[in-house]
Amino acid sequence: MHTFASRRTVRAAAVALAVTLPCVTLAADADAASRPPARADAGVKAHGNLVDLPVRGGTATLDTTSLRVTARTDQGAVVELSAAAAQAPGKPGPVTVSGGAARWTYAGTGLAVTARSDQGRLVVTTTSSGSADRTLAWPVTGTDAGASALQLPRGEGLSIPVADSFWNSAEAQLTDSDIAMESGLSMPLWGYTLGGRGVSYLVPTDIGTTLRATSDHGRLRATATHHFSRAQGTTDYTATFALTDGSPVAPAVDYRAWLQQHGQLGSLRRKIDANPATKKLLGAFHAYLWGDARTADGMRKLRDLGVDRMWLGYDADDKPMDAAAVTAAKKAGYLVGPYDSFANGQDPKTSDTPTSAWPDKVYPDFCVQDADGKAVPGFHDRGCYMSSEAFEKAERGRHLLADRTRKMTANGADSYFLDVDAAGELFDDHAAAHPMDKARDRANRLARMKRITDRKLVLGSESAGAWSNEVLAFDHGSGTPVADGLWKAQKDKEKWGGYAPEGAPGIFFKPAELPASVAKAMYDPTYRVPLFETALHDSLVNTERWELSYDKLPQQKTTRALLAMLCNTPLNFVLDGNSLKERGGELAALQKYFAPLHEAAGTEPMTDFRTLDSDRSVQGTVFGDGTLTVTANFGTKAYDGLPGGCVDAKLKGDKTARRLCPADVNVNR
Repeated sequence: MHTFASRRTVRAAAVALAVTLPCVTLAADADAASRPPARADAGVKAHGNLVDLPVRGGTATLDTTSLRVTARTDQGAVVELSAAAAQAPGKPGPVTVSGGAARWTYAGTGLAVTARSDQGRLVVTTTSSGSADRTLAWPVTGTDAGASALQLPRGEGLSIPVADSFWNSAEAQLTDSDIAMESGLSMPLWGYTLGGRGVSYLVPTDIGTTLRATSDHGRLRATATHHFSRAQGTTDYTATFALTDGSPVAPAVDYRAWLQQHGQLGSLRRKIDANPATKKLLGAFHAYLWGDARTADGMRKLRDLGVDRMWLGYDADDKPMDAAAVTAAKKAGYLVGPYDSFANGQDPKTSDTPTSAWPDKVYPDFCVQDADGKAVPGFHDRGCYMSSEAFEKAERGRHLLADRTRKMTANGADSYFLDVDAAGELFDDHAAAHPMDKARDRANRLARMKRITDRKLVLGSESAGAWSNEVLAFDHGSGTPVADGLWKAQKDKEKWGGYAPEGAPGIFFKPAELPASVAKAMYDPTYRVPLFETALHDSLVNTERWELSYDKLPQQKTTRALLAMLCNTPLNFVLDGNSLKERGGELAALQKYFAPLHEAAGTEPMTDFRTLDSDRSVQGTVFGDGTLTVTANFGTKAYDGLPGGCVDAKLKGDKTARRLCPADVNVNR
């Protein structure tokens, strides 16, 4: 087993302290002597248009004329945390300092700014009181000459060298597009490594904020833009800055600390205490079932392979798992539950799926309406997206969602997968009968997901945004850093497969090859970092997307298995009678390796991540206080005795490492 020499362990319990710099102080300035006397309150000082604010270990400086933010370390190194706003916000008024904060306004704009220090961070809140919508493109980041890598929570997470030619090119499909922070990222953050230090940016007011990466002379910059709108409820915009030690997971450590400090960090242990069935997630792989695999006999065959933990889901069609199959699954130690969605509505007479058929006039009365009063088309233009506000208004009297859940679990299912709800695609609804903004939509979704959890069902959802971590036990999708090219690849039904045949749809079962650029953007381990697990590993169980089963991408199988073991996260499968027979032995062997590791560390935080060689092909993680230590070699050469394509894991108390080489697993064992 490999040890991490001189480990700078990122302890979750130590929150942001583990990744902050010593001290930053205002840089000396030739005009200092001519400035007005400084006004100070709780360490906040204003002199002219400059404001100094203490952050953990030092001081940051904000220029009110441009919103440029700079800092200096105790060692004298000056860093730029944000360049000037893309467009000057206006002429700043005088700065007032009181209550530990600096405040000023911009004449004629309706913008008021408050800058303060909180929990060691610089926190800047801009409020718009004007009646007209406006935008603010700020902070403008990655402009410091020492910036070397951009951290981005796309799925599990990426750390991208700022001068990387691939990511600066159109081929990577990263630059020059706006990413909605509430839905396009798994967490509302980004960060930079600046040589031996770094900076973390959090946006608690993620709704209404986008992030855009641009290539400036071959270097990646990232700029947040907030849209202020009274109608959309986005009149407040908060951005925080934290200085870090430059670790690629430091922004996630900072965010985890923020969640803890604001009482918004869930706990898988507490979820198990509230519903003991949740414990069956520990050590379990996940799979969606089709055909004969949904039967009681299919459950017995799976158990006979030696698989003792699974989460099993089944699609909403005319052949759900019956009570006998559910009973057999639970007897085998598995969680089992239906796929459902509250997001789509169609005419019940022509609906293409039972989950889109609602009683009475729910469709079209509950459709989300755009500003022109037209129904917003549903996924793939099927029917419409349904308004969570309409459902909430009706639920007390009509129990539409409760009745749906009760019906879907009448077979005894003890789990539930609710598609879309946690994925973050939120809506402004302009319908007179059920108006809502995106914040209200999010609150409605959290409320109804909590009601499902309160029914003692182990709840999961799609590509969960971090805002849902308290109500979910698991999610399918936030482990996948989706590149836009994936959606294009999936449209090629000949190569990717479609929704036929009925018992084993090609979209799930047909092996496919990703375009080279998409494979590089999603699965090149040299760019991957466990941001999501660093923040939330002990809150919910995270997997890849359900249509990207382990067998779907043969060329990425070894890499995906190593990533899963490194992150202590389950693999996701699809199973029918044939695949259970042909590849069930491989699943069983992989699950046998994973189960004891996840049972021991699944409720522990990820406390360390690092790369162990110069080309980032060997990576290591630690969970808890050494409960589990993992080293994965994604390369082709051995590292300290660990062959390429293999992973070593060591539980506390183990004398020797447990080794897995996924490519060598015998499918028919």
